[in-house]
Amino acid sequence: MNKSALVYDDLMQKIEGEIYPVGTYLPSENQLCDLYGISRETGRKALAELAENGYIQKIRGKGSLVIEHHQYEFPVSGIVSYKELAAKLHIKTENIVYSYEPNAILPVADFTALGTELTEAPVTAIKRVRVINDEPDIIDKDYILKTVIPDVPRSAAEDSLYDYFENQLGLEIGYATKEITMAPATAEDCEHLGLKPGAYVAVVRSVTSLTDARAFQFTESRHRPDKFSFRDFARRAHK
Repeated sequence: MNKSALVYDDLMQKIEGEIYPVGTYLPSENQLCDLYGISRETGRKALAELAENGYIQKIRGKGSLVIEHHQYEFPVSGIVSYKELAAKLHIKTENIVYSYEPNAILPVADFTALGTELTEAPVTAIKRVRVINDEPDIIDKDYILKTVIPDVPRSAAEDSLYDYFENQLGLEIGYATKEITMAPATAEDCEHLGLKPGAYVAVVRSVTSLTDARAFQFTESRHRPDKFSFRDFARRAHK
């Protein structure tokens, strides 16, 4: 990890830990040079990345203001496991695996809108209910391509798929394409999420790829409407 990344990581953790609370300013560029023993260019790179990721706003003549950043941490807008989310936000979560098919076929029609070239392919199909703070909030339907990951043990689905992919298989997850729609609740939604007939759910479909651009995971997340909130951070590019 290079110096600017190390400085970024340390400042980010201090912002997360409220050593630098929202509404306060980070040390100046000169102070960062003294604190970390770095050049001004290295400090600027770290601050630029913090700004790009929504942690700070550069205020001309004043410095780097820490801004509200928790608003876009929900995994709809990022790639984060619920195990990681629970640890970060201090919430109680549970995975209930109610369907596990080690030899299924990818439901191609569900993901064609995402623009990925799809064909019927063998997958490990996993259906889980995400229970957050003792309430069923989300149904996750995951389809893992067997051509990339031949076997996914049920125990990994019960714990964390991403922990299994990254820490046990050594895979590097790169990016995801996502689509968000609203749809009538199915009988399956009503059964597992405690919804009444006629209700709607927020549906997030995604295709996740490794850093080598191989798509390996197709996911359909079905969210209870009273619990769903999509928030993101957007920054306007200035010429």
